[in-house]
Amino acid sequence: MSDDPRDDRARYDQARYVENGQYEPLLSEKDLTRVEIGGDGDEDGGSPLPDELTRDSLELPALSEPELARHYTRLSQMIYGIDSGPYPLGSCTMKYNPKFTEDVAALPKAAVHPDRSERSTQGTLELLYRLQDYLGRIGGMDAVTLQPPAGAAGEFVGIRVAAAYHEHNGEGHRDEVIVPESAHGTNFASAALGGYDVVSLPSDDEGRVDLEALEAALSENTAALMLTNPNTLGLFERDIAEIAEMVHDVGGLLYYDGANLNALLGRARPGDMGFDVMHYNVHKTFATPHGGGGPGAGPVGVVDELAPFLPAPRVREADDSDSRSGEPTYELFDPEHTIGKVHGYQGNWLVLVKAFAYIARLGDEGLADASATAVLNANYLASRIEYEVPYGPFHHEFVASAGDQDAADVAKRMLDHGVHPPTTKWPEIVPEALMTEPTEVESKATLDRLAAAFNAVAAEDDETLEGAPQRTAARRIDQTDAARSPRLSWQALEDDD
Repeated sequence: MSDDPRDDRARYDQARYVENGQYEPLLSEKDLTRVEIGGDGDEDGGSPLPDELTRDSLELPALSEPELARHYTRLSQMIYGIDSGPYPLGSCTMKYNPKFTEDVAALPKAAVHPDRSERSTQGTLELLYRLQDYLGRIGGMDAVTLQPPAGAAGEFVGIRVAAAYHEHNGEGHRDEVIVPESAHGTNFASAALGGYDVVSLPSDDEGRVDLEALEAALSENTAALMLTNPNTLGLFERDIAEIAEMVHDVGGLLYYDGANLNALLGRARPGDMGFDVMHYNVHKTFATPHGGGGPGAGPVGVVDELAPFLPAPRVREADDSDSRSGEPTYELFDPEHTIGKVHGYQGNWLVLVKAFAYIARLGDEGLADASATAVLNANYLASRIEYEVPYGPFHHEFVASAGDQDAADVAKRMLDHGVHPPTTKWPEIVPEALMTEPTEVESKATLDRLAAAFNAVAAEDDETLEGAPQRTAARRIDQTDAARSPRLSWQALEDDD
């Protein structure tokens, strides 16, 4: 310990900030005494690494085990996650994932090497086959691929399947994809990345597809209309049968963005509405992990006409079942006009195990109850907050308006009230949008807590909002600079200084 009382004061201030959850020093800041670890290198005096990647010695803080344990525990307590509280990001659907799915994925027999033979992985193939069947029945689709590793990747695969279908039919001239203005941003990106010109479709006064605008946008150049139902305002497209007919009449395909499927489970199916291709966001609908860079899963379902173009390989029941046991056997196969492989093996296998476990455990009744609760929770929360909520009634989510307040300020101030804020500024058809999705997992008590936070912020003045957040480990940052010039390491920050 130092004899300088100023050092003691610094340590006291540091501890006080830590206890308040406002700051956790780096390990190098927590200890003034270092231990030096060094060596003489290889016996030949060299290293296989380039000189700029090697060093002769390394200084490490000399900390005890309790100090290390408390450091990482405090860091975890400073991070707000779905296991900490509600996470009502509209359309992103950040919901609590039940831990039994993690237990299933952690079973030793789930650790399957992708290069093992089909004969030795029959259980794995059966699970994949059954998951394909589950998803197909849930979505009203005839065939499903499990390969895409995320929802956005599923969108891209769906667009590529549509393109291959049109090309095969001698209609490669179709170079436009219609996307509603309130669609997820990935829809615009997926269509453009797939080589299409994007035609933006405005909403009508009720927040739904404008049929006159759709009629004007459709042509012989239309490859597809990308749509989600209910839409991003949480509204069901009541004219969906007419929309499907209009698209099909010009030879286009109807693409379903599966982001909002959790509002329909057990009650309606995209295939029955006339959709030809769809992706499933299993993190939104079937409780697999979301965020953090993955891994994820975004299976794609199609009607019979598009099945030959799905990625290879897929899983099917083999013709020659085991004659001794009478049990079916399973095999991998390549669809006739496949667009090729889009991911290793059958996608992120353990994520798919979690989705399978969730669906199997809930069953038909449980999935229908999940969608009912998602709809109930959204409408209940919308009725409790004091911000203006245009449109309605809603399904799984709603979009409120912050009015005279800045939606970004509202979001930052909600952090001070101990809850995660909603999505802000989108969709743009609602001014100062606060897009909120409570999901089916939250209790009435949690919804009341969310409503109380919304209403407390609604009553606060601009000065308070503009200075928020005040009670978090990190204060308000320059979001533009952070996006354009990110500093992704402590070393980068030190170099800038």
